[in-house]
Amino acid sequence: MLVIKNNIMAANAARHLGQSYDALATSVERLSSGLRINTAKDDAAGLAVRELMRADIAVLQQGARNAQDGISLLQTAEGGMQTIDNLLVRMKQLAEQAATGTYTSDQLSIMDTEFDELAEEIERIAGSAKFNGTSLLDSATGTVSVVFGTADDAITVNMKDMTKEGLGIDALSITSDDSAMTALSTLDTAIGTATTARAEFGAKMNRLMTSVEVLNIQAENLMSAESRVSDVDVATEMAAMTRNQVLAQAGVAMLAQANMMPTMALTLLG
Repeated sequence: MLVIKNNIMAANAARHLGQSYDALATSVERLSSGLRINTAKDDAAGLAVRELMRADIAVLQQGARNAQDGISLLQTAEGGMQTIDNLLVRMKQLAEQAATGTYTSDQLSIMDTEFDELAEEIERIAGSAKFNGTSLLDSATGTVSVVFGTADDAITVNMKDMTKEGLGIDALSITSDDSAMTALSTLDTAIGTATTARAEFGAKMNRLMTSVEVLNIQAENLMSAESRVSDVDVATEMAAMTRNQVLAQAGVAMLAQANMMPTMALTLLG
């Protein structure tokens, strides 16, 4: 029917053209962002799943950083322990030297001066070994909990008392043969205590390094899963975009033709 008041063909063409433009805009948005889901209307369920995955990924990545900070803490403590070990070995060497009866009291006093200075250095190192303000080697009661997930996903690091009192070397001297022999026995125990502490720190470091590796793998797998849910398939979307471009161009052409239809009625009116 030829009419001039209502151009149904033009309205129909305009409606289809609008749909094509909307689909084309969606394709452009997805290709420019790299995401299939940009707003909740794109895929409400998929958006919810993606955001939960993103939260889990963020927690895993932060957990890996927490574990790496724990490794740094342990390395700081173990570095101080290495120096303390060396000082204890030197103290034992001096005690062994003083235990023989070939030195005079003046010479023993000189050895004892170095012996005391080494003990004081151990005390200083134990007090100054800190990580981010946390003392590491001057108390056996402190703990640090390295968390990388829930409360159950944590490794507790026990601090050590490597002060003179903690090692039992605060009252030692090597001013005589007898005191030197006593010092030798006590230093054996102190070296054993220090070595055990270093071994424990090393074991914790290895455990944390393994945890970092596992956390990184878990984060990578979740990122892969999140990508499958959220990321755009470029090949598929490009095909859809090309189709929508053709439809839009066809819609424009048909709208132009439909808008010319009422003018045909003018020939009859003339």
